[in-house]
Amino acid sequence: MKKKIGISFTATNFTNYLQWFDENDLGDSFELVTLSFEDNNMEDMLQCDGFMLTGGVDVHPSMYDGAEQYSNMPNTFQQDRDNFESKIYRHAKKLQIPVLGICRGLQLVNILEGGRLIQDLGEKKNLVHRKLEVDKKHSIEIGTSTLLNKISGVISGEVNSAHHQCINPLSLPSSLKAVAFSEDQTIEAIEYSDASNKGFMLCVQWHPERMDNKTTNPLSINIKKAFLDAITHRYNENEHC
Repeated sequence: MKKKIGISFTATNFTNYLQWFDENDLGDSFELVTLSFEDNNMEDMLQCDGFMLTGGVDVHPSMYDGAEQYSNMPNTFQQDRDNFESKIYRHAKKLQIPVLGICRGLQLVNILEGGRLIQDLGEKKNLVHRKLEVDKKHSIEIGTSTLLNKISGVISGEVNSAHHQCINPLSLPSSLKAVAFSEDQTIEAIEYSDASNKGFMLCVQWHPERMDNKTTNPLSINIKKAFLDAITHRYNENEHC
């Protein structure tokens, strides 16, 4: 039986997430399942062995007691999506199902763990991070002895950005730790502070699924491999219970 990877639907570049997993990745072992707030297909969520929380529109500020008005805010929010993906994360955390969060996904996990966001990076940082025509590119530094360091095998690298919000480091919840930073100290990745008795969870602020060099950059290809390996490991463990 194929292991199912649930990918949360976004109207923004959704095919990139699907196409990140090629036939060599999936083979006879995995299949992709679109989990959409528009369809509210929670029954499909219950069959999944791993989850990817994707990028997209800002999380509604009411979820973290944010200001109702702020710079570069979207014309419309998607609170149904916020609620739907919150259920996905809570389900995954409870059952120790692997989770990979990307961009908005990182911000949502931070919020659900009790954190807050900087609602707009400001003019200077937006020149480094905010997408206009194409993704911005910048360097990051990765903490040693972290899951991300172990997965990627590097302590620095180049990533791509397309965001105007980020985790507020002053309200990072104790359950999470920041494990990568850009030069301007924007938090670029988070993990559990204590991963014991928890499932695989890694969230990144960049977009590994659409890097120009995603087949060679360890901050893309190694993350994908580790996510798939975590799903397989949990699946095999449950099969032998």
